[in-house]
Amino acid sequence: MTDSSKLRVLVADDHALVRHGFRSILAGEDDIEVIEEASHGREAIAIATRERPDVVLMDIRMPVLDGIEATRLITADPLLSNTRVIVLTTFDLDEYVFGALRAGASGFLLKGVEPTQLIDAVRTVADGDALLEPSATRRLIEAYTGGASDPVDTAAALPDDLTAREIELLALVAGGLTNAEIAERLVISPLTVKSHVSRILTKMDARDRTQLVVMAYESRLVVPGMAANG
Repeated sequence: MTDSSKLRVLVADDHALVRHGFRSILAGEDDIEVIEEASHGREAIAIATRERPDVVLMDIRMPVLDGIEATRLITADPLLSNTRVIVLTTFDLDEYVFGALRAGASGFLLKGVEPTQLIDAVRTVADGDALLEPSATRRLIEAYTGGASDPVDTAAALPDDLTAREIELLALVAGGLTNAEIAERLVISPLTVKSHVSRILTKMDARDRTQLVVMAYESRLVVPGMAANG
C-alpha cells in the first residue's frame, strides 16, 4: 500500500544502474517514494497513466520511445495534469533537453547530480512555486531561442488579455524568481503572486513556470542579459 502523504516518483532510464542509483538516493527520504521504474519511454507512459505519479525522472535518450516524445504524451494527458517531468541528461546545453522543456518538462538535471540536489529537485518541481535550477534553465533556453538577434517578426505573440501587472510578473518568473521573491520585490503578498501566476498560466495555456519562461523568451519579453535574478 502506498502512502498518499509521500511524493510518488517514477524513474525512467534504459540503464538499470542509473534507475537503481536514483531509487536508492530517494528511498532514504521520509516524504518521497519511488513507486516504479521504466526502461523505455513507452513503458514510462504506461506506468504514469496507471499510477499517476507526482514526478517522473525521465531520461532523454531511451529505446522504443525517447524521453522527449514520452514527456510530450504525458504532459498532454489531462489525467496527468498533476504529474511533473524532470528530464535527465548528460549535457546541460543540449537541444534535446530544450525540446523536452518545450514538450512540457518542468526542468532538467545532469545525470551526475549530487544526491541532495536530486532530492531538492523532486520537491521543488512537485511544489511548483519555484523554477528548477533557474540560471541553468535560462542559459539553455537562451541558447535555443536565438537571443535578441532574431528578426522581431519571428517573436511569438503574448496573449492580448495579459494585464500590465501580469506581464511584469511574467518577466520576473522568467528571471527565475520564486513567488516569495516576487512578492518582496513588488511589495505584495505571496498569495497575491500565486493568484497572478495562476491566471498567467491559464491565459497562456502553460503547464507550469518552465513553460512560462520558454514563452517569455520566445515572445522577446525577455532576452539574454535581461534576467531579473542570477
